[in-house]
Amino acid sequence: MKKYIPVICLLFLFLNCEDKKNTPDTDNTSVEDTLQVIEKNQLEPSKETLKDTLDPLVPLTNATLEAFLTEYGKENPERFVTLETTEGTIKLELYNNTPLHRAHFIYLIKNGYLNTTVFHRVVTNFIIQGGNSDRMETARMRGKMGKYTLPAEIIHRNHRGALAAAKEYRKNPDDRSSPFEFYIVQSPNGAYHLDKNYTVFGKVLSGMEVVDAIAKLQTDEGDWPLHNVNIKATLE
Repeated sequence: MKKYIPVICLLFLFLNCEDKKNTPDTDNTSVEDTLQVIEKNQLEPSKETLKDTLDPLVPLTNATLEAFLTEYGKENPERFVTLETTEGTIKLELYNNTPLHRAHFIYLIKNGYLNTTVFHRVVTNFIIQGGNSDRMETARMRGKMGKYTLPAEIIHRNHRGALAAAKEYRKNPDDRSSPFEFYIVQSPNGAYHLDKNYTVFGKVLSGMEVVDAIAKLQTDEGDWPLHNVNIKATLE
Protein backbone atom coordinates (compact mmCIF):
# COMPACT_ATOMS: atom_id res chain seq x y z
CA MET A 1 0.00 0.00 0.00
CA LYS A 2 2.90 2.36 0.86
CA LYS A 3 4.24 2.22 -2.70
CA TYR A 4 1.00 3.73 -4.01
CA ILE A 5 1.12 6.75 -1.70
CA PRO A 6 3.47 8.84 -3.95
CA VAL A 7 1.26 8.10 -6.97
CA ILE A 8 -1.91 9.16 -5.13
CA CYS A 9 -0.24 12.41 -4.03
CA LEU A 10 0.86 13.23 -7.58
CA LEU A 11 -2.64 12.50 -8.88
CA PHE A 12 -4.18 14.77 -6.22
CA LEU A 13 -1.84 17.65 -7.09
CA PHE A 14 -2.63 17.24 -10.80
CA LEU A 15 -6.38 17.30 -10.25
CA ASN A 16 -6.09 20.28 -7.93
CA CYS A 17 -4.22 22.25 -10.57
CA GLU A 18 -6.73 21.24 -13.21
CA ASP A 19 -9.61 22.54 -11.06
CA LYS A 20 -7.96 25.95 -10.80
CA LYS A 21 -7.11 25.98 -14.45
CA ASN A 22 -10.61 25.09 -15.58
CA THR A 23 -12.46 27.39 -13.21
CA PRO A 24 -14.34 29.85 -15.42
CA ASP A 25 -13.50 33.56 -15.06
CA THR A 26 -16.71 35.03 -13.71
CA ASP A 27 -15.39 38.63 -13.53
CA ASN A 28 -15.83 39.96 -17.07
CA THR A 29 -15.91 43.62 -15.97
CA SER A 30 -13.86 45.81 -18.27
CA VAL A 31 -11.77 48.77 -17.13
CA GLU A 32 -14.39 51.06 -18.72
CA ASP A 33 -17.18 49.38 -16.74
CA THR A 34 -15.18 49.74 -13.54
CA LEU A 35 -14.67 53.46 -14.13
CA GLN A 36 -18.40 53.86 -14.78
CA VAL A 37 -19.20 52.14 -11.47
CA ILE A 38 -16.73 54.37 -9.63
CA GLU A 39 -18.17 57.49 -11.27
CA LYS A 40 -21.73 56.41 -10.41
CA ASN A 41 -20.79 55.78 -6.79
CA GLN A 42 -19.25 59.23 -6.58
CA LEU A 43 -22.42 60.83 -7.96
CA GLU A 44 -24.82 58.69 -5.97
CA PRO A 45 -23.54 58.13 -2.41
CA SER A 46 -24.96 55.19 -0.53
CA LYS A 47 -27.84 55.64 1.88
CA GLU A 48 -25.41 55.15 4.74
CA THR A 49 -23.48 58.28 3.73
CA LEU A 50 -26.48 60.50 3.01
CA LYS A 51 -27.15 63.17 5.65
CA ASP A 52 -30.52 64.41 6.83
CA THR A 53 -31.14 67.67 4.94
CA LEU A 54 -33.68 68.95 7.48
CA ASP A 55 -32.55 71.51 10.04
CA PRO A 56 -32.47 70.01 13.55
CA LEU A 57 -35.12 70.87 16.10
CA VAL A 58 -33.69 73.28 18.65
CA PRO A 59 -35.27 73.47 22.13
CA LEU A 60 -35.97 77.18 22.64
CA THR A 61 -37.21 79.40 25.46
CA ASN A 62 -38.23 83.06 25.59
CA ALA A 63 -34.76 83.78 26.96
CA THR A 64 -32.82 82.07 24.17
CA LEU A 65 -34.92 82.44 21.03
CA GLU A 66 -33.96 86.01 20.02
CA ALA A 67 -30.25 85.21 19.84
CA PHE A 68 -30.98 81.98 17.98
CA LEU A 69 -33.35 83.59 15.46
CA THR A 70 -31.07 86.58 14.87
CA GLU A 71 -28.21 84.29 13.88
CA TYR A 72 -30.51 81.91 12.01
CA GLY A 73 -31.92 84.81 10.01
CA LYS A 74 -28.43 85.84 8.91
CA GLU A 75 -27.63 82.32 7.78
CA ASN A 76 -30.99 81.80 6.07
CA PRO A 77 -31.93 84.92 4.06
CA GLU A 78 -34.78 83.38 2.03
CA ARG A 79 -37.91 85.47 1.61
CA PHE A 80 -40.17 83.62 -0.83
CA VAL A 81 -42.34 80.66 0.16
CA THR A 82 -44.65 78.31 -1.72
CA LEU A 83 -47.52 76.61 0.11
CA GLU A 84 -48.91 73.68 -1.84
CA THR A 85 -52.33 72.73 -0.50
CA THR A 86 -55.09 70.33 -1.45
CA GLU A 87 -56.96 73.36 -2.85
CA GLY A 88 -54.07 74.82 -4.88
CA THR A 89 -50.82 76.77 -4.52
CA ILE A 90 -50.21 79.99 -2.56
CA LYS A 91 -46.99 81.99 -2.99
CA LEU A 92 -45.80 84.25 -0.16
CA GLU A 93 -43.25 86.99 0.39
CA LEU A 94 -41.74 87.43 3.86
CA TYR A 95 -40.75 90.91 5.11
CA ASN A 96 -37.17 91.66 6.13
CA ASN A 97 -38.27 94.31 8.65
CA THR A 98 -39.94 91.64 10.79
CA PRO A 99 -36.72 89.62 11.09
CA LEU A 100 -37.60 87.33 14.01
CA HIS A 101 -40.89 86.23 12.45
CA ARG A 102 -39.28 85.78 9.04
CA ALA A 103 -36.45 83.70 10.47
CA HIS A 104 -38.81 81.57 12.53
CA PHE A 105 -41.13 80.86 9.58
CA ILE A 106 -38.09 79.76 7.54
CA TYR A 107 -37.04 77.60 10.49
CA LEU A 108 -40.46 75.90 10.55
CA ILE A 109 -40.16 75.16 6.85
CA LYS A 110 -36.59 73.87 6.97
CA ASN A 111 -37.18 71.55 9.92
CA GLY A 112 -40.29 70.12 8.27
CA TYR A 113 -42.81 71.25 10.88
CA LEU A 114 -45.22 73.03 8.54
CA ASN A 115 -45.52 69.90 6.39
CA THR A 116 -47.16 68.11 9.33
CA THR A 117 -49.87 70.77 9.60
CA VAL A 118 -53.12 71.85 7.93
CA PHE A 119 -55.32 74.93 7.59
CA HIS A 120 -57.28 74.13 10.72
CA ARG A 121 -59.46 77.25 11.09
CA VAL A 122 -61.26 79.01 8.25
CA VAL A 123 -63.76 81.85 8.53
CA THR A 124 -65.35 83.20 5.36
CA ASN A 125 -64.80 86.94 4.86
CA PHE A 126 -62.17 86.98 7.59
CA ILE A 127 -59.11 84.69 7.69
CA ILE A 128 -57.74 81.21 7.06
CA GLN A 129 -55.43 79.92 9.81
CA GLY A 130 -52.76 77.23 9.52
CA GLY A 131 -49.85 75.73 11.43
CA ASN A 132 -51.62 73.13 13.57
CA SER A 133 -53.18 69.68 13.18
CA ASP A 134 -54.49 66.78 15.22
CA ARG A 135 -51.55 64.58 14.19
CA MET A 136 -49.18 63.13 16.76
CA GLU A 137 -46.21 64.21 14.64
CA THR A 138 -47.22 67.86 14.98
CA ALA A 139 -47.48 67.59 18.76
CA ARG A 140 -44.19 65.67 18.97
CA MET A 141 -42.31 68.34 17.02
CA ARG A 142 -43.82 71.15 19.08
CA GLY A 143 -42.68 69.39 22.24
CA LYS A 144 -39.12 69.12 20.95
CA MET A 145 -38.96 72.78 19.89
CA GLY A 146 -40.09 74.02 23.30
CA LYS A 147 -42.65 76.32 24.84
CA TYR A 148 -42.06 79.93 23.84
CA THR A 149 -43.61 82.90 22.03
CA LEU A 150 -42.19 85.46 19.60
CA PRO A 151 -41.75 89.16 20.48
CA ALA A 152 -44.20 91.41 18.65
CA GLU A 153 -42.95 93.14 15.50
CA ILE A 154 -46.05 95.18 14.72
CA ILE A 155 -45.34 97.33 11.67
CA HIS A 156 -47.60 96.27 8.78
CA ARG A 157 -51.37 96.40 8.42
CA ASN A 158 -53.83 93.53 7.98
CA HIS A 159 -54.67 94.14 4.33
CA ARG A 160 -56.33 91.41 2.28
CA GLY A 161 -53.62 88.81 1.63
CA ALA A 162 -51.56 89.74 4.69
CA LEU A 163 -49.60 86.89 6.32
CA ALA A 164 -49.58 87.25 10.11
CA ALA A 165 -48.83 85.36 13.29
CA ALA A 166 -51.64 84.14 15.52
CA LYS A 167 -51.36 84.76 19.26
CA GLU A 168 -52.72 83.83 22.66
CA TYR A 169 -55.28 86.26 24.09
CA ARG A 170 -54.84 85.33 27.74
CA LYS A 171 -51.99 86.75 29.83
CA ASN A 172 -50.31 88.30 26.81
CA PRO A 173 -50.09 92.07 27.38
CA ASP A 174 -47.09 92.40 25.04
CA ASP A 175 -48.95 90.80 22.09
CA ARG A 176 -46.32 88.10 21.68
CA SER A 177 -46.97 85.79 18.73
CA SER A 178 -47.64 82.08 18.55
CA PRO A 179 -44.49 80.50 17.09
CA PHE A 180 -46.40 77.82 15.20
CA GLU A 181 -49.71 79.21 13.91
CA PHE A 182 -50.26 81.84 11.24
CA TYR A 183 -53.17 83.32 9.34
CA ILE A 184 -53.84 84.89 5.96
CA VAL A 185 -56.39 87.68 5.74
CA GLN A 186 -59.10 86.62 3.28
CA SER A 187 -61.62 89.42 3.76
CA PRO A 188 -61.91 91.72 0.72
CA ASN A 189 -62.05 94.62 3.16
CA GLY A 190 -59.00 93.59 5.16
CA ALA A 191 -58.98 92.93 8.92
CA TYR A 192 -57.76 96.28 10.20
CA HIS A 193 -59.19 95.83 13.69
CA LEU A 194 -56.27 93.40 14.23
CA ASP A 195 -53.58 95.93 13.31
CA LYS A 196 -52.43 97.01 16.76
CA ASN A 197 -52.29 93.55 18.26
CA TYR A 198 -50.92 91.14 15.63
CA THR A 199 -47.62 90.92 13.76
CA VAL A 200 -47.98 90.89 9.98
CA PHE A 201 -44.72 89.46 8.56
CA GLY A 202 -45.50 88.82 4.89
CA LYS A 203 -48.08 88.86 2.12
CA VAL A 204 -49.60 86.68 -0.60
CA LEU A 205 -47.96 87.24 -3.99
CA SER A 206 -50.24 84.87 -5.89
CA GLY A 207 -52.95 82.36 -5.08
CA MET A 208 -55.58 84.52 -3.41
CA GLU A 209 -58.17 82.51 -5.34
CA VAL A 210 -56.90 79.48 -3.39
CA VAL A 211 -57.24 81.41 -0.12
CA ASP A 212 -60.82 82.25 -1.12
CA ALA A 213 -61.53 78.60 -1.96
CA ILE A 214 -60.23 77.43 1.43
CA ALA A 215 -62.29 80.08 3.21
CA LYS A 216 -65.46 78.73 1.58
CA LEU A 217 -64.98 75.13 2.74
CA GLN A 218 -67.55 73.54 5.01
CA THR A 219 -66.42 73.45 8.63
CA ASP A 220 -67.49 72.04 11.96
CA GLU A 221 -68.62 74.20 14.88
CA GLY A 222 -65.00 75.05 15.67
CA ASP A 223 -64.32 76.41 12.15
CA TRP A 224 -62.20 73.34 11.34
CA PRO A 225 -62.69 72.21 7.69
CA LEU A 226 -64.53 68.90 7.31
CA HIS A 227 -61.66 67.57 5.18
CA ASN A 228 -57.98 68.26 5.83
CA VAL A 229 -56.35 71.05 3.85
CA ASN A 230 -52.76 69.73 4.00
CA ILE A 231 -49.77 72.03 3.66
CA LYS A 232 -46.47 71.40 1.88
CA ALA A 233 -44.14 74.38 2.35
CA THR A 234 -41.04 75.00 0.24
CA LEU A 235 -38.63 77.89 -0.26
CA GLU A 236 -37.66 79.58 -3.52
